[in-house]
Amino acid sequence: MKITRRLALGAAAAALALAPLTAPAQDVPELTFSAVFTQNDIRAEMMEKLKTSVADMADLQLYYGGTLFAQGTELVAIQRGNLSMSNVAPQDIAKQIPAFSILTAAYLFRDADHLKTFFASEAGAEMVQMAEEQLGIHILGPTYFGTRQVNLKGDKKITTPEDMAGVKLRMPGGDAWQFLGESLGANPTPMPYSEVYTGLQSGAIDGQDNPFPNVENMKFYEVTDQIVLTSHLVAFDLLVISQEIWSGMTDEQRAAFQAAADEAIDWSTEQHLAREAELAEFFKGEGLEIYEPDLDAFRSHAQQKYLESDLSADWPEGMLDRINGL
Repeated sequence: MKITRRLALGAAAAALALAPLTAPAQDVPELTFSAVFTQNDIRAEMMEKLKTSVADMADLQLYYGGTLFAQGTELVAIQRGNLSMSNVAPQDIAKQIPAFSILTAAYLFRDADHLKTFFASEAGAEMVQMAEEQLGIHILGPTYFGTRQVNLKGDKKITTPEDMAGVKLRMPGGDAWQFLGESLGANPTPMPYSEVYTGLQSGAIDGQDNPFPNVENMKFYEVTDQIVLTSHLVAFDLLVISQEIWSGMTDEQRAAFQAAADEAIDWSTEQHLAREAELAEFFKGEGLEIYEPDLDAFRSHAQQKYLESDLSADWPEGMLDRINGL
């Protein structure tokens, strides 16, 4: 989609023109949101709920499926004033702030509750403040979208990370994502999300990793044979808005916008947890084998890889212990 002048100036204009809560709908600023997930995704419905909740202070224009900005480019688009809001992967933040890579490490968060607890804690606030001060964004909250599992073609049994040797596992671009694939013992292969289905069909890749709802939405189960329950990453993005726009709001508007975001995010989390439980049975019915490998072996291998890597050298001192202690 061509980026119009109106869109390019949207963030700055919104910061200057954000209307009072009681303003008529036609007078509210237009804010653009872009994400790679499709309109069938639970997070898309989350954004539709947010759009309705904040309609009296902003007109959210929602773009899905990477039609406006490609995966991984959303953060820069916000920083350049070409985009108002997005669901930004922590891996993309880590590209600009290496210390943030701690939040992309395998087997860091235990579950969705642990994730939420962290971001509500003092330790989480420190990481949020770091990103906001350095990147010009305001983080509204973490959007859980499932636990990532390995989804493969073929019938090779995967028990330990050694069994993943030579497996071309699609991972998004970026050092943090690629290292995650390495930590599982695989050969990580960068590929845009929109190309994964055909990549699996053609044999360009042997597998991919995503939470169950994504596997269903993108129909990856149609071109794969098994799901290995590695549970290696509690998957989340960060719902962010331009700091310029956020600063242009009144205190009342910021409180109302944040409350609406919190409500939408909590709803989305509940929906994802329920859907994950349902989809395990659905995939079995579609003929996929689903099984759990030696999780201790995977966890030990991944954690050792991270601690021996250059990535961990940038982690804030003591942060790992603080997260584990929550």
